[in-house]
Amino acid sequence: AHIVGYVSSVNQNEIGEDPLLELPGFKIGKNGMERVLDKRLRGKAGNSRVEVNVMGRRIRELSRNDSVPGETLSLTIDRDIQKFTADRVRDESAAVVVMDIHSGEILSLTSTPAYDPNDFNLGISHKKYDALLNDARKPLTNKAVQGEYPPGSTFKMIVALAALEAGVIDEHEKIFCNSKYEIGNTTKHCWKRQGHGHVAMVEAIAASCDVYFYEIAGRVGIDRIHDMAAQFGLGQKFDINIPGEKSGLNPSKGWKLSQRGVRWKGGDTANVGIGQGDVLMTPLQLCVMMARLVNGGKAVIPKILSPKKNARGNEAETEPEIPLETIAFDRRNMAIILKSMAAVINDPMGVAYAQRMRDKAMSFGGKTGSAQVRRITQAERDVRVRKNEEKPWIERDHALFVGYGPLENPRYAVSIIVEHGGGGSTKAAPICKDVLTYIFEQEKKQQQGTDV
Repeated sequence: AHIVGYVSSVNQNEIGEDPLLELPGFKIGKNGMERVLDKRLRGKAGNSRVEVNVMGRRIRELSRNDSVPGETLSLTIDRDIQKFTADRVRDESAAVVVMDIHSGEILSLTSTPAYDPNDFNLGISHKKYDALLNDARKPLTNKAVQGEYPPGSTFKMIVALAALEAGVIDEHEKIFCNSKYEIGNTTKHCWKRQGHGHVAMVEAIAASCDVYFYEIAGRVGIDRIHDMAAQFGLGQKFDINIPGEKSGLNPSKGWKLSQRGVRWKGGDTANVGIGQGDVLMTPLQLCVMMARLVNGGKAVIPKILSPKKNARGNEAETEPEIPLETIAFDRRNMAIILKSMAAVINDPMGVAYAQRMRDKAMSFGGKTGSAQVRRITQAERDVRVRKNEEKPWIERDHALFVGYGPLENPRYAVSIIVEHGGGGSTKAAPICKDVLTYIFEQEKKQQQGTDV
């Protein structure tokens, strides 16, 4: 429903100059791709000018314009993968995006819960619409492109790459984590109460050490973090023909001064260093970020329309092919990031080690994240704040995961958010594992069929 949208009756404001819209019962696209591509899908009505006598009988045809059929457009969405992801997160308030890391083709774009487009097609009642509008799980929102969330620890690869590129740290330097980090008069905390001890970059990403990233974010500064994030898609709209796409928020010193009238502080940089604070990303942006990280630095652009013959037998128009730019970074630094993301899943020190695959051909890498919905007060810390599952649903952390697979010669990027789902390692990472497993198994079946 969130991709295709729905059609509904025309209102007076929409009739305009198209006489076709005045026909009784005629419907046009009101949401989703039905809305954005309405004119291309609808085609153009024909008309005929005729001369009649006083009795109203036709004498001759003066002119004629034949109707033009609408285009038949094809999506990049893989029906089977889309169905699997939708079924997998059916009971959650969630979004899943699956993308080919080389072509940018979106294979699945799921947002749950969804609405029934037939309700709008037939005319929805005020009671039912109000129920959808007031549902805390936001069924009318396409979370994959309209949901903006703090990326949490999934953002740490951007911070790490910015720090490596700036030369403020290397792969081997260790930073001590005792679970606390002082910035001025403020104390920041690591998620691990007892701390991680001395950690270098690979372990810091694999174990998701917050103190490590408070430190390196402060060293590299918000300007270079902002610039690196922009190269990986943050702050951009990709115009994939789905209405309402958000651009997220890639904060900077200038942004804070212009929007809030106050100067940027070190504490702001520390927050961004762990994907909290002002930084916001959509699940689509998270998937693009992962694709660009693992495809060799090609600035791949997501797309959801694919070429296909239209009803007139011509090649249907799709998004124009744009030559891919290459993101400038040292390949040795990117190798460190890839090694770190592989360790998240495949090394015992990784926070998502429980999701590892025993079949190396199906192994994958990625990064977990938990986005804080409500700040934890010092008083709550002193009494050992309640577990996430003990909080009201609306106050629980969001669970995130960005993944790629297979480890060798990656082909797919996946991003997942489960709203108020808690930990990324326990809630979102298993979803990624299941999605990639399904894709790999389908590929294996197809290959076996080809071999036969």
